[in-house]
Amino acid sequence: MLRTVLLSLLWLVVVQPVTASPWEKVDAPTKGESESIGAYNNGCLAGGEDLPLQGDGYQVMRSHRGRYYGHPDTIAFLRDLSQRVQKLELGQLLVGDIAMPRGGRFSSGHASHQTGLDADIWLKLTDKPLSQEELIDVEPLPMVHLKDYKINQENWGKEQAKLVQLAAIDERVARIFVHPVIKEQLCKRDWAARGWLRKVRPWWGHYYHFHVRLHCPEGDSSCRPQNAPPSGDGCGAELASWKPKVKPQPQPQKKKVVKKARKKLSKPPEQCLALLRN
Repeated sequence: MLRTVLLSLLWLVVVQPVTASPWEKVDAPTKGESESIGAYNNGCLAGGEDLPLQGDGYQVMRSHRGRYYGHPDTIAFLRDLSQRVQKLELGQLLVGDIAMPRGGRFSSGHASHQTGLDADIWLKLTDKPLSQEELIDVEPLPMVHLKDYKINQENWGKEQAKLVQLAAIDERVARIFVHPVIKEQLCKRDWAARGWLRKVRPWWGHYYHFHVRLHCPEGDSSCRPQNAPPSGDGCGAELASWKPKVKPQPQPQKKKVVKKARKKLSKPPEQCLALLRN
């Protein structure tokens, strides 16, 4: 009981102020067996593994931020995917954020990526490896005209569509998040098999990269899985519901200043609080 109280007090201390995250101060994974703990958006990672910054067919971007750690399943998935991409000569894979050395909450940028089972992969494919200087601040390649809610035909092509498919057909993958317009493009293509489209979920913001989420690893009893996506390929009414609706212009009114209540952060699992102490 005393231990639980002390850990709870530790959490109250380390989360203040909310703009800071104690997980970002940790520069090395824990030793021992790997385990993803908690939920994708409220958890941590024990025994994390780093993805080498460069390998066959891939490069890690912005490595100075230290977000290239993950569960061994995630690291293996990324290396396998890059080899498939290289074999099909689609281009050089650019890997973005995975997780911090012990997972945990970012101070900004991500709500998930906390258990080492999420990874961002850019839809920008390069013909050759980028220089170290280029990798520090890579320019995104937008696949969507956001204001017009339509695909950017200059940047989107069969290579990007194939890349998403290669990731989605992997049995380790639970979900892939893309912009609704990108999902629409995938739905329009004539695929021999379409079952993998169920995993590809529309979500705002993912217009130049896609977000891969793996299943909880076998044996990680403290990992909280997400419910399975709805049945079907998600290409019908569900996708149509994401399309912005034209709203009538309201009459100009005097704006009221409303203070937004600060969202209360959930306390991480006790096992995660323990990782911060070790």
